[in-house]
Amino acid sequence: MQGRRLDWVRTAALAMLALAAPPARAQVAYEAQVSRDAPKAAVPGRTSMVVSANPIATAAGREIIDAGGSAVDAAIAMQLVLGIVEPQSQGIGGGGFLLTFDAASREITSFDGRETAPASATPALFLDADGKQRPFPQGYVGGHTVGVPGMLRMMEMAHRRHGKLAWVRLFQPAIRIATDGFAISPRLNAALTSARDIARQFPAMHSHYYQADGTPKPVGTVLRNPELAQLLREIATGGADAYYVGPAAARAATAISTAPLSPVPVTAADFAGYRAIERPAVCGGYRVYTVCSMGPPSSGATTLLGELKMLERFDLKALGPTSPQAVHLIAEATALAFADREMYLADPAFAEVPVAGLTDPGYLRGRGRLIDPDKAGPPATAGTPPGLVQSAWAPGRSADLPSTSHWAVVDKAGNAATFTGSIQSGFGSFIMVDGYLLNNELTDFAMRPEANGTPVINRAEAGKRPLSSMSPTLVFDDQGRLVLALGSAGGSRIIGHVLKTVVGVLDWGLDVQQAISLPNLHGDNPRIEVEAGTPLEALTPALEAMGHTVVTRANISGLTGIQVVHDADGAAHYLGGVDPRREGIASGD
Repeated sequence: MQGRRLDWVRTAALAMLALAAPPARAQVAYEAQVSRDAPKAAVPGRTSMVVSANPIATAAGREIIDAGGSAVDAAIAMQLVLGIVEPQSQGIGGGGFLLTFDAASREITSFDGRETAPASATPALFLDADGKQRPFPQGYVGGHTVGVPGMLRMMEMAHRRHGKLAWVRLFQPAIRIATDGFAISPRLNAALTSARDIARQFPAMHSHYYQADGTPKPVGTVLRNPELAQLLREIATGGADAYYVGPAAARAATAISTAPLSPVPVTAADFAGYRAIERPAVCGGYRVYTVCSMGPPSSGATTLLGELKMLERFDLKALGPTSPQAVHLIAEATALAFADREMYLADPAFAEVPVAGLTDPGYLRGRGRLIDPDKAGPPATAGTPPGLVQSAWAPGRSADLPSTSHWAVVDKAGNAATFTGSIQSGFGSFIMVDGYLLNNELTDFAMRPEANGTPVINRAEAGKRPLSSMSPTLVFDDQGRLVLALGSAGGSRIIGHVLKTVVGVLDWGLDVQQAISLPNLHGDNPRIEVEAGTPLEALTPALEAMGHTVVTRANISGLTGIQVVHDADGAAHYLGGVDPRREGIASGD
């Protein structure tokens, strides 16, 4: 079909219909028309909204909503499809966090599907025989990086609470796509190009995504996955037990234990013992709004709420989104909040995490008074939140690598689901079994378990869940009405991506798409990272005059969000926004 140029976003949104046709008809070469600078407008919806980072996944969510499914039903179907069409970002071999809002009961619930370290894991997981940190890539991919996946157990738990359609129905879009194939997108092809040197060491993954000469399969190639289709059929009919108990778990454990690059013993018992956890959401106030996000083992809620409360005393609305003063204030609040994050946040089953103290308004107002509005402060250090039980921890950082995906749904009853999923870095551990990739989420533990003889709170331990930055978030107005459902990809920068979007809507009066499209930034004082190719670069002299060191980087995010707009008569309608840095779309009705 030489000479035919089709718009990827427009065409891929219809791909689920195309995939029902004979395979030859689906083999169309797409050219990406997606760029960060391409103008995007918020997509309106009258009674529902579906958003994700991939058009095919968005189409699956819309299919489920139109079939009478709930927000959670649609979110599950989208997850299963994203694991096929965006395998570099997430899948059933990983984990995630889901935040739900029930419009009838007004209940907000969070579901923890974070991976766990196998029973064989020790604090020295990332150290070699001499006690030195393993170098890249040996330290970051391979068997020792794989946590027991939590995605399917979590989705099953959420479906039992909030599902309307049968579990088996939610798998139909993904099974169809895995069987008939989908056209490799420009973004997936680019990710494969970047990963090809590591992929050569992992035969199953390499043979699926690469050609005989070692180059990635080209854009537009129809990629089928019959192995994964069969596994999904088994899980659709047998529930999550079909994955966690039996041959599928044994195959995964064997693949991990025999993988290239530092395998560790993983057993079928590690899989059988996995449990998802329903947790209360962590909420706090910002101006007249209530913001809820994911608590530990995610650092999303405490860090985001800390940043917002520290910023509350400043008139961000008057400053605007591209003023050096606003960038300075956001960067300083981020640095202070992250200092607390690195000292006090971890799996709450293994440490007393002072969530109440870290979100205490008085404590955060005190932290906010450390921010000088005119100049950069000294390197941030952790505070002493009220209720602290143990303070003898050393601060420690993990890789928190920038992959992941986020998607959100509001259904026709007003229920919301905001869902962040990940396999950690691009293509996770690179270990492929049964047609899916296993995560490398254990690299979210601190690489070194001690600092100056003091243990790091987020060190690896058997059965422990690594700290995360995933931040599925819901925002409510002063009448308790939902106004935002959002989240992002981007590793440790996720929290900042969500922060600038929340501030963009609540303080700067932008719609959700305009706020998502704002330039990204991250503060680690005196360093400020600003997104390359954006107006923030021009602020460098002013920021340097305040004492900051300005670093320009790509800072790629993966935001998706839904804004609920309430008319004067109380009626609600929706605006969907997606990150212009990726290839997603929103679908209203």
